[in-house]
Amino acid sequence: MSKFSNYNFKDQKALVRVDFNVPLNENLEITSDARMRAAVPTIKKILGDGGKVILMSHLGRPKTGPEDKFSLRHLVAHLSELLDGAPVLFANDCIGEQAYLTADMMRPGEVLLLENLRFYKEEEKGDEAFAEKLAKLGDVYVNDAFGTAHRAHASTAIIAKFFPAEKRMFGLLMENEVNSANKVMKEAQKPFTAILGGAKVSDKILIIENLMEKATDIIIGGGMAYTFFKAMGGQIGSSLCEEERLDTAKDILTKAKEKGVNIHLPVDSVVADKFDANANTKVSKSDAIEEGWMGLDVADEARKQFGDVIKASKTILWNGPMGVFEMEKFQAGTKAIAEAVAEATQNGAFSLVGGGDSVSAVNKFGFKTKVSYVSTGGGAMLEFFEGKELPGIAAVNA
Repeated sequence: MSKFSNYNFKDQKALVRVDFNVPLNENLEITSDARMRAAVPTIKKILGDGGKVILMSHLGRPKTGPEDKFSLRHLVAHLSELLDGAPVLFANDCIGEQAYLTADMMRPGEVLLLENLRFYKEEEKGDEAFAEKLAKLGDVYVNDAFGTAHRAHASTAIIAKFFPAEKRMFGLLMENEVNSANKVMKEAQKPFTAILGGAKVSDKILIIENLMEKATDIIIGGGMAYTFFKAMGGQIGSSLCEEERLDTAKDILTKAKEKGVNIHLPVDSVVADKFDANANTKVSKSDAIEEGWMGLDVADEARKQFGDVIKASKTILWNGPMGVFEMEKFQAGTKAIAEAVAEATQNGAFSLVGGGDSVSAVNKFGFKTKVSYVSTGGGAMLEFFEGKELPGIAAVNA
């Protein structure tokens, strides 16, 4: 059992850092509540024990202090709904007299949502005095915001020092994220396949280098694949290419060979005469793309090639799409990957999907419940797989 699950929150004020950085439309209505839903089990456990929940979060990127469009008050009614009607109070500040008085007057079973942390510049600066003011609101500190774990902000990394070790812990979401990431990076069963897509090699260099120490197979798709083909002397037409990363791509291929890691690049591509949903398309070998044509998805042979590798795997990490999956003509490759990952999972593999576009893809194609775990933290997950220590995790474990 986890530290959080074992803890009895009866009559305790639990100060919980959540990631309620949800998208709002021009009418200030929530367009996706996934991040809020992800925190519900943690909140319900504390309330179920007879505890009091004080929630703190950021929303958007306010520039100069309070702005109504970034106020967390817009989330209050929906949060109460998600908590089956539990009373949700709101403090129009995250520190200061009103916040302290409201917190002190709370009854067990109530929730208090504090105003946006980023209305104070001290939050992002990791200011110690600001963190101490926040800490005074609670008896116990719970970090359940994996999406911000890579930031050394006051509410994610600095605040933990104001609570003794037995009164600082991860929430259920954070525990799941950390356990799932560790299953891939520290306890992976082999064959271990990492599927990396997206536009740029430069975004994924550190991940590739770190994964070469652990993975048996690395599948590279998306726009970044064409930098590798050009580095090997192939013709890529007008496909995306980072000219300044050609030597990096060569180095990666050399290192992988030395370490016995199999790098899989797509043998064929769906190419288009322009970057457009209505472009003319055809199939081409990925290293022999004619001038004026660009690779926008992996084609049939590559889908089968990648699928065979994935289905033979016992551990799978997927970060990044295989093509421009937002356009229907170029989504078949990413969908094929999702199907292969789901099939491997059904046959006993552990699969982790992390990073915004991959998560969007599994949701779009209906595979969210058919993989082992879908991460809520884009940047945090990437830094974890780059081998970096995340401040939000280190602070609680200190």
